[in-house]
Amino acid sequence: MTTSFQGIGISTSRSLALGPAFVDGRGGRSVSQSSIAADEVAAEIERLDLAVTAARQALKAVRNQIPRHTPLNIAEFIDTHLLMLEDAALVDEVRRIVSDELCNAEWALQRQRDTLVAIFNEMDDPYLRTRRDDVEHVVQQIQTFLQGAIEQSEPSAQDLDGRVVVARDLTPADAILLHHRGAVAFVTEFGGPMSHTAILARSLGVPAVMGIHNITRYLRQGELILVDGETGTVLADADPLTLTFFRGRLRAAEARQLRLRGLVGRASVTRDGVDIDLLANLELPEDVELATANGASGVGLYRTEFLYMNRRDLPDEEEHLANYAEIVAGLGGIPVTIRTLDLGVEKRIETASDPGPGVSNPALGLRAIRLCLKEPDLFRPQLRAILRAAAIGPVRLMLPLVSNVHEVDTVLALIRQIKTQLDRDGLDYDPNLPIGAMIEVPAAALCARALARRLDFLSIGTNDLIQYTLAIDRLDDGVNYLFDPTHPAILRLVRMTIEAARDLNRPVSMCGEMAGDPRFTRLLLGIGLREFSMQPGAILDVKEVVLQADTRDLKRRTAALFARLDDMDPGALIDELNAA
Repeated sequence: MTTSFQGIGISTSRSLALGPAFVDGRGGRSVSQSSIAADEVAAEIERLDLAVTAARQALKAVRNQIPRHTPLNIAEFIDTHLLMLEDAALVDEVRRIVSDELCNAEWALQRQRDTLVAIFNEMDDPYLRTRRDDVEHVVQQIQTFLQGAIEQSEPSAQDLDGRVVVARDLTPADAILLHHRGAVAFVTEFGGPMSHTAILARSLGVPAVMGIHNITRYLRQGELILVDGETGTVLADADPLTLTFFRGRLRAAEARQLRLRGLVGRASVTRDGVDIDLLANLELPEDVELATANGASGVGLYRTEFLYMNRRDLPDEEEHLANYAEIVAGLGGIPVTIRTLDLGVEKRIETASDPGPGVSNPALGLRAIRLCLKEPDLFRPQLRAILRAAAIGPVRLMLPLVSNVHEVDTVLALIRQIKTQLDRDGLDYDPNLPIGAMIEVPAAALCARALARRLDFLSIGTNDLIQYTLAIDRLDDGVNYLFDPTHPAILRLVRMTIEAARDLNRPVSMCGEMAGDPRFTRLLLGIGLREFSMQPGAILDVKEVVLQADTRDLKRRTAALFARLDDMDPGALIDELNAA
C-alpha cells in the first residue's frame, strides 16, 4: 500500500525523482556529559584539536572534488565552514569550557553550539537565522571525528548512483558529495526553504523535500521512493498504478525541460503583444552567468548583504564600487537594481547602534532603511558607490523596508547632499539615478500612491509582505503552514500597489517568490504586473506562461476572481484561472 509523507518541497528546475532509498545513518549520535580530572584537560583539548584538524581536512577534500562547472556559490559554502573552524567564538570557547568545567570535549562542543544557535535564532533577518545551520553543520563535522567515526566509510558512487538520500540533515559538504556520487534527490528530517541545503539543492538542480520528522525511521534501505519537490510529497511502497502515473510525469517533465531550453533568446511577449520583463534576483557577482544563460532581461534585485558578512570591519566606498562595477560589466548593458543594506543591528556591525535593553522583537526593530538612516556614516559609502556605478552602466537604487514617506524624503535629501559632495570631489556619477522602494510591509502597500509620487519605481517583496501582513514567521515550524500567498489580504495589497504605480505611470516589479512561481503568473499579469524578478532558474518556466497569455482576457477574468474572493477558496479561484 502506498505510504505518503508530507514535508516542505524545494522546487528546482527538476522537481521529480524516483529511486531506491539510501538511508544515511551517519551523524546524529547523542552526546552525554562526563567529567574529567584536572590532569586530563590537556589530553582532552588535544583530542578536540585533532578532531578539528580532521574536520578541516575532510572539508578541503570535498572542496577539491567540486567539478569545475559547478556554480561558485557552492564552493563558498565549504569555504564558510572552513572559516568557522578557525573562529575563536567556536573552538577557543570549547577549549575554555573543557578547561574550566572539567568536562569532555563532546559536551563542551554541544554547549557552545547551543549558545551560538540561540544567538542566531534571535535574529530577525531570515537569511541570518539560517546561518545557525552553519554552526550545526560544523559542530556535526567535529563531533563525527570526536566520537570516533573516522573509520566510518562514506557512501561510494556505487552505493548512491540513482538513489534518493534520506537523512536527518545534510551539511553542504554532504550534499555536494552525495550529488556528485549519483544521488538523485534529498529527503531530510530538518531544514526549510531558506536552509543552506535547500539553496544547494536549487543550485544543483536536485529535487528535495525537507522537514519530515523521523522519516529515517519509517523508510527502509533500498525501498523505492517517489519524490515531488514541488508539492513536498514523498511516496513509499507505491502501488503499480501510482508508479506508472509517476513515471509518466517524470517523462513529461524531462521533455518539458528540453522544450524550455528552446525559449532562451525568444522575446518575452504575450499573445496580445505586451512586452513582459523577466528579471533575475542575484546574490553574488558570480550569479550573473546563470542569469544571462536563462535570458534575464535585467536584474530586479541585487542583494548587497554579503558585502557585510563574515568580517569585522565595514566595506568602504571603493569596495562597494568595485563590486557594483563588476556586476554592471558582467551584465553587458542590461539594467541592475541594487538594494541597499538590508540587515539589522543584530549583525553587530561595529558602527551600528547598540539595540539596547528592551528589544524583544528585532523583526520589528532597527533594521534595513531604519538602521541606515540612523547611521548615515554607514549608509553614505554605499549610496556614493551606487551613484558612481550608475555612471558606468544602467543602475537603479532600491530601498528596503520602507514604511512611511518621511523615510523616503530623508533618503532623497541625503542623496542630494551626496551629489553635491561628488560634484565637489570631481567624481563621475549619474545625476538621474532612478530610486525606488520595496513594498514589503502592509503600511507601504497602503501608502503606495504617496510613495510612488516621490519615487521612480516600486518593487513588491512578497516574502516579507506575506510574513508581516499575516503576522507569521515562515521559518517557525509551528506557524509556517499559515504562510499563504493566496490569502485575500495579500492579493488585495499586491493589486493596490500595482494600481497605484500604474496610475502615476511608475514602473512596478515583483521580486518575491510569487514572481518566480508560474502558478501565479496569469494572476499577476491580469492584475497588471509587467516586471517579474526571480531566481534565474525560474525564468523559463514563467516565460512559457507569458508566451501563452492574453493580458486583455486575463484582466477581465482576474477582475471576476477578485469579485468572488471573499466567497470562495482563493487557491481554487487561481486554479480556475490557470485551467482555462
